[in-house]
Amino acid sequence: MDLLSSIRLALRGLSSNKLRTALTMLGIVIGVGAVITLLSVGEGVSQYITEQFQSVGSNLLFVVPGQLQQSPSAMRRGGRSSQGLTYGDAMAIADPFNAPDVVGVAPEVNRYTQVTAGSREALPQVTGVTPEYTYVRNWEVVLGEFVTEDHLATQSRVAVLGESVLERLFPDTDYPIGLSIKINGIPFRVIGVMEGKGGGSFGDQDNAVFIPLTTAQARIARDRTLSGEYRVSVIYATAVSEDRMEAAAEQISEVLRQRHDIAFRDDDDFTVINQADIISIFGEITSVLTIFLGSIAAISLLVGGIGIMNIMLVSVTERTREIGLRKAVGAKRRDILLQFLIEAVVISLIGGIVGLTLGIIGAKAVSRLADELTAVLTPQSIMLAIGFSAAEGLFFGIYPATRAARLNPIDALRYE
Repeated sequence: MDLLSSIRLALRGLSSNKLRTALTMLGIVIGVGAVITLLSVGEGVSQYITEQFQSVGSNLLFVVPGQLQQSPSAMRRGGRSSQGLTYGDAMAIADPFNAPDVVGVAPEVNRYTQVTAGSREALPQVTGVTPEYTYVRNWEVVLGEFVTEDHLATQSRVAVLGESVLERLFPDTDYPIGLSIKINGIPFRVIGVMEGKGGGSFGDQDNAVFIPLTTAQARIARDRTLSGEYRVSVIYATAVSEDRMEAAAEQISEVLRQRHDIAFRDDDDFTVINQADIISIFGEITSVLTIFLGSIAAISLLVGGIGIMNIMLVSVTERTREIGLRKAVGAKRRDILLQFLIEAVVISLIGGIVGLTLGIIGAKAVSRLADELTAVLTPQSIMLAIGFSAAEGLFFGIYPATRAARLNPIDALRYE
């Protein structure tokens, strides 16, 4: 008997009891649907996290004061108190002779400070910046202008508003350029509005007011080192390319060790954080979580496979006389084996296709319920779910098919 005839005969056998076949498929449908949904959501979470980190800038390095984690050797020597980071440190990093793999540097001073406009008030993050900030942080002005070198040189009292601050302080105007606000009671003139970035892993990024770095150091932060230099909160640096980020980080570290008179690496009073490393760490976490959730969902696939084996064994028992009759008229063992294997694989494949459809619907439902999360359906997850369901039908169908093929035709014909 050829393969086409075996498929036709298997489909006829399944259609003779539609309800039982449908119930048998149910475990596969639920399992595949759950796996597809969870894998899609996991991939969406991973993509969302990557987008959030990339939204703050490309090939970005964060230089922060102090050590995020002291080594035991540094602790044995008593560690080293951080003198902080300064504008001079930022300028040294920006020097291409010191750090040739760094193409942009943006020091920042930030404080959460009350800002008012008439009777309205807000509590944004007031950030002192330099003109390079828009390039390094990949953040553009949509109205007016940004902080310039002249503003830095003259310590101008000018401000650029984030979208959320604009909505709180000036809800009735779309053009706040030239209007006045007060930061800690000090009047500032609005010169620009930043593009909206929205909320995310870093909070509401639009809840910010940008002023010249020198103005912030003199009027808002007033934080100096022992040598009299103004401190900065963080230094952002952009590497020339993604594959040179490690080299740029090492160059920055060497510059700061020379400026801070640090002889041992373990005594660093600063930390250089690689954006790519952060994305990679979060990616690994979400991957493990996705695999864990997918494994839980795959348990229902296992249960569905056991259900297929159970129903196929029942089918073999019910059709014993039919098997005996087929063997009596010339059917070979491989024909019987192929027939029941095809029935098991067809059940699992159809269940897998229906489950895939259900999983896609579930993924879209999750995307609609979570505004900032979009479930991502990958070809790998589709192939994994369909391939696993087909293999499951084959695996759990082997024993019933083998049992049917081994039946003695005389004993089968006598079976009541």
